[in-house]
Amino acid sequence: MVEILREIGMIARSLDSIANIEFKECNLTKGQYLYVIRIYENSGIIQEELSDMIKVDKTTISRAVKKLEKDGFIEKKSDEENKKIKRLYVSKKGEEVYDFIKRENDYSNEIALKGFSKREAEEIEKLLIKVRKNVEKDWEYVKKGNKRKY
Repeated sequence: MVEILREIGMIARSLDSIANIEFKECNLTKGQYLYVIRIYENSGIIQEELSDMIKVDKTTISRAVKKLEKDGFIEKKSDEENKKIKRLYVSKKGEEVYDFIKRENDYSNEIALKGFSKREAEEIEKLLIKVRKNVEKDWEYVKKGNKRKY
């Protein structure tokens, strides 16, 4: 059996560790950079959509958003039509760190794909999207309180 999840996990943990160390100078703590970048790229997103995008539970997203708002990286604003809906936007401070986060992400992508042809890189991306979609089905299933049968 091919053990791709071990490799994916090691890659993800390595890159996350690097990013957490490098983003300390921006006063972003563990994993917060991911929220800032997704909110920047999806301005006006609601927490539930962000939770689905990042694949974290509602409690985790709520805590992260509250901390990022307190630290001045993001802002919550009421929806124009439905004031109960709170939309998320990066603040000026969030915009300022976005460029740094994006540069780090682009560099990490470049390093990860070093030695691969354009075609190979596109194929890896296509295959990983397929893997993600397979896993997302189980994530949705378990998130709703179900238990997988192995």
